[in-house]
Amino acid sequence: MSIDSSASIDPTARIEEDVEIGADVIVGPWSIIGPNVSIGAGTILRSHVVIQSNTRIGTGNLFFQFASIGEDPQDKKYQGEETWLEIGDDNIFREGVTVHRGTGAGGGPTSIGSRNLLMAYAHVAHDCKLGDDIVCANNVGLCGHVTIDDFALLGGYAGVQQFLRIGAHSMVGGMTHVVNDVPAFVIVSGQPALARSINSIGMKRRGFEREDIELVKKAFKILHLRNLTVQEAVPQIKALSEDSAVLKTLIESVESSCKGVHR
Repeated sequence: MSIDSSASIDPTARIEEDVEIGADVIVGPWSIIGPNVSIGAGTILRSHVVIQSNTRIGTGNLFFQFASIGEDPQDKKYQGEETWLEIGDDNIFREGVTVHRGTGAGGGPTSIGSRNLLMAYAHVAHDCKLGDDIVCANNVGLCGHVTIDDFALLGGYAGVQQFLRIGAHSMVGGMTHVVNDVPAFVIVSGQPALARSINSIGMKRRGFEREDIELVKKAFKILHLRNLTVQEAVPQIKALSEDSAVLKTLIESVESSCKGVHR
């Protein structure tokens, strides 16, 4: 066990021997830290937080009460093999959030980037890959092998089926059941889920130029409103601009889709 002298550990907390705890970490009452766990400087565990095992946590993270982190995956293929969860910096995990480790068949650890907000009772299943600056509102459920790109926002009670991708700067409305990939910059909502518009407000808040937003609006009309196939729409989107970074991001999210995008 390696615990920095500046860390504060409540006497009711239970910590396994092979654990590394960095400077200024706070471990609150009745929290449990299992084997093969490292916790970076400045991270705070409120009361009753469980870090189960095989989990690497970066700096400045905040875990609220009853968060369950690094638990065994809920997958029948999992046979007790060594699997991992990796978490970046400055994330917030609210009450009751659950995040599971990867599986041996999943090809790598479950991973969560930095500066993400997972609101109360959100669930991140095995082998998911989350980028940076993502918001998952209350009770969002991610099935296994889901990828979420940077700055995506998922509304409360949204559910995402396994092996799907939510594109960068996109938005999923509350209570939406996502069964296809969501292109970058696009808002998907409703039952059934449909592409409604682009996330122009989110783009403005993140400093995108007006010209970029207008290009994405034009691309959205081509992809979603002209009754074209994806194969027909993509060349027309490319023709809008040869050097637009936002269009390249949108096109990549569409062309890389294995299960098709929401239209």
